[in-house]
Amino acid sequence: MTSPVVLERRAAPATPQLTQTEVIRGEDGCLLPAPHAPKAPPPPFYLSGRLGLWVAEIDPVTLRPLRAVGTNPDSVFPLASTYKQAVLWALLREFDAGRISPTKRFDVTRQNQSLGSYPYDGTNVHELSLRMIRNSDNTATDILHRAVGLAAVQAVADGLGLCHTRLILPTRDWWVAQAGLSRTFNGTTRWAGARGEARLKLATLIDQDAQAYRADYVQRKLDEYFDHRYAPDDDLRVHNLSTPYELGTLLAHEFLRPGLSPRALKWQREVMASGYGRRALRAEKAGRVATFGGKGGNGWRILTYSGYLRTTDGHHLVYAFMQHGADQTYTLPNTRRAFAWINAGIDAVLGPQQVTGGAARPKVLKP
Repeated sequence: MTSPVVLERRAAPATPQLTQTEVIRGEDGCLLPAPHAPKAPPPPFYLSGRLGLWVAEIDPVTLRPLRAVGTNPDSVFPLASTYKQAVLWALLREFDAGRISPTKRFDVTRQNQSLGSYPYDGTNVHELSLRMIRNSDNTATDILHRAVGLAAVQAVADGLGLCHTRLILPTRDWWVAQAGLSRTFNGTTRWAGARGEARLKLATLIDQDAQAYRADYVQRKLDEYFDHRYAPDDDLRVHNLSTPYELGTLLAHEFLRPGLSPRALKWQREVMASGYGRRALRAEKAGRVATFGGKGGNGWRILTYSGYLRTTDGHHLVYAFMQHGADQTYTLPNTRRAFAWINAGIDAVLGPQQVTGGAARPKVLKP
């Protein structure tokens, strides 16, 4: 087995600073680009479109990557439903602050119903959170997102300096915008570059526009858009976004230092464990996964998967897979191919001998 060799972090014009959250930022307050790391192994099976991957072993003390592989780690991709784990984190912060109760109940209305299936009237917050992650229920997500506030969900990213990560829009908002139904979105050129209060103001107006339509009408108009006017760049304008590296950073903090009370932490772990991905991991099949949390998402030519796992021998790993502009309009059948690549990345980072027996682990990253 070879001795670990330190790899350098990418140079950046801003002066690095270490904050209380252990995120290395520049003077602009933004997380620095991903550290230099070996390129991820090629996907074992063909995947079309623009691809991104970040797989890293995380130091549980500093929350920095120890070893990693990546492909396009700093490129921006639409998140689809993968963003919903940020809604859960924001919800649990509100729970700890005493501003929301797990037993509070919500009805489904014309204003809050999103696309797809939806919960029954009177569903409580705890069950909504489970449906949001386990079932990827869009209506449950939008109810909770609005309950905690648009700004509270975006704050999950902003607090970590994830300046390329947008989490502010509930699901129906981005579909209404993509279908051309939001007067606010159609009438501004400032949305893509908006930050802080300016972004919140625009997001609030887009959210008001979105609540004016019935869900079935939005679905019909969205189908017309995808059939006749779809452009991949529109996804980057309307969807919540991140990069593989920034999402991996969010995952490290979400699972290793979320700042939650024991009750909230138990709630988070139980709900996130219901998300998709554990059974698709080779480490799970080898009996090497002690803790898991994951979330995936899909849309028109979009597929995303992310997750955290702690191995039985104490290694902490995060992964973020992103596909945009796939040949397939319905991307869920690409899941097996996506996880074949994720597993190849985990093998490269952890060393296959930690999973099924094999070669040595890769190099160590320099802070």
